[in-house]
Amino acid sequence: MICLGLAAAAVAQHQHYAGEEKREIKALSPEEVKQYLSGAGMGYAKAAELNSHPGPMHVLELADKLALTPDQRSATAKLMEAHKAEARSIGARLVEAERALDALFRSGSASQESLARAVAEAAAVEGEFRLAHLETHRRMRALLSKEQVARYDVLRGYSAEARHPH
Repeated sequence: MICLGLAAAAVAQHQHYAGEEKREIKALSPEEVKQYLSGAGMGYAKAAELNSHPGPMHVLELADKLALTPDQRSATAKLMEAHKAEARSIGARLVEAERALDALFRSGSASQESLARAVAEAAAVEGEFRLAHLETHRRMRALLSKEQVARYDVLRGYSAEARHPH
C-alpha cells in the first residue's frame, strides 16, 4: 500500500504540466490571457499598493468612504480610463509576444539568437505592463490627500489600525 502511494505521488510529481500542452499559448492559461487582454492588475502593482500608493479602481470603489471631492472623482475616473486603455494595449502585445515564443518552439527551429530575441521581447513588454500599473498608482497618490491615503490603507487592511482596531 505504501509503495503504491509513493509511486502515485512520484507519477503526479512528474506530470506537473499535464494538460497544459493543450493550451493555445502554453505559458499562459486562458484566464491569464483574458486578464492581460482586459488590462487587469494581476498583482503587478503590489509594490505601490502595499506602500501607500492606491489604485484608481479601488479608490473609486471606496470614493464615499474616502470623501472624494467631485474633482477627485472625475480625475480618478479619467486616470482609470486612460490606464485601462494603455494596459489593454500592452496586454495584447504581451499575449502576442508569448504566442510568438510558443510558435518558435512549436516550429522546432528555435536558434539561440531567435530564442534570445523572443524572450527579450516578451520580457520587455511584461516590464511595460508592470510599469503602466505602477505609474498609475503613483499618479493616483498625487490626486489624494495624505489623510485619504491613510484612510485607504485602513480600509484595504494594510495598516496596523486596520488589523488591530481599538
